[in-house]
Amino acid sequence: MTDASATPPRAAEPAVAPGPAVPPEPAVVPRLIATDLDGTLLHDDKTVSERTIAALAAAERAGIEVFFVTGRPARWMDVVSDHVHGHGLAICANGAAVVDLHRGGRIVEVSPLDQALAREVVDALRSAAPGTSFAVERTSGIHYEPQYPPLLLDPAAVVAPVEKLLADDFVAPLGPDGAGSAADAEPPAFPDQPVIKLLAHHPDLEPDAFLTLARSAAGDLASFTRSSPTALLEISGPGVSKAGTLAHCCAERGISREEVVAFGDMPNDIEMLSWAGTSYAMANAHPEVLAATTGRTASNNEDGVALVIERILQRCAERGAARP
Repeated sequence: MTDASATPPRAAEPAVAPGPAVPPEPAVVPRLIATDLDGTLLHDDKTVSERTIAALAAAERAGIEVFFVTGRPARWMDVVSDHVHGHGLAICANGAAVVDLHRGGRIVEVSPLDQALAREVVDALRSAAPGTSFAVERTSGIHYEPQYPPLLLDPAAVVAPVEKLLADDFVAPLGPDGAGSAADAEPPAFPDQPVIKLLAHHPDLEPDAFLTLARSAAGDLASFTRSSPTALLEISGPGVSKAGTLAHCCAERGISREEVVAFGDMPNDIEMLSWAGTSYAMANAHPEVLAATTGRTASNNEDGVALVIERILQRCAERGAARP
C-alpha cells in the first residue's frame, strides 16, 4: 500500500464559518468522492437518507466514483453495501482493508499489523496507561479481553487475555459473516486471518489525552488514531491510514489528489482530508478536523455530504451547458 506519509500534508487553511455553506468549489472537476461513514454520511441512527442515496447515485451516473472510507470492519458495511455502484469497493479498518461489497464484503487487499509489533504496543500502553484493555480485529472478526467493553457482542469472538489473542499459534473461529465456511464457493481471501487492527480502551482517560499518550509511548511501532467519543484507540500497522490506501486506489485509476473530494468528522479522517484536493469537515466534526479541512458543510444529520455533491453536480452541469 502507498504510505500516506510520502505526501506531506498541506498547511491547514482557515476554517469556514459554521453553517450550511459549502465553500470552496473544487479547482478541477472531481473524479472521486471519498467519504467517511459514521458521523459523516450516516445519520446518528446509522441510516442513509433518501437524499444521500440519490446524491450518491447521481454522482456515479455523472462518472464520479464514490468510495466509502471508514474505520468500520467489513462485517459492518451492510448499511451502505447497496450504494456502492460500478467498482463495488470500500476502504475499511482505517485503510487496513479494501473490501468488495459486491461480493459480500470479501476482503481483497489487506495491510496487516504484525503480531510481534502488536505485542510491543500492548506492553508499551500497559506501562504508560495502566488499566488499558484490548481487542484484536482480524480479517475474520473481533476478539477481546474480558475487561474490554465491546460495542456489539460477537458470538464468534474469543474472550481471553490479549497475550493469547496475539499469540503466533492463535486460531480464530470463523466470523459471523461465515467467511471461509464450507458453504463458500471460493476459499477465504486470507485464511491465516491476519490482524488488521488492535483496539485499546481506557475507562478513565479523556479520549484525546489517551491518543496523545499512546502516540508518545508507542508511535514508532504503529499508527494510532481514534473515531469514538470514548477513550478507544484504533491501532494499525506503521504507515497505514485512510489516506494511504485511498491514494493507492486512486493511483490504480489514474486519479490525482486534486481530483478527489473528501468528507470526514473525526481524527481518523485527518490524513485523508489533508491529502485530498478538496476536503470538507462536517459541522459536527472534531476541532482538529475543522482545522485540517479546506471547507465545511452541514452536519451528518442534515445531509451535509449530499449537499456538497448536489452543488458539485449542479456546477458540472452549468459548465457543460456553457460550453460552445
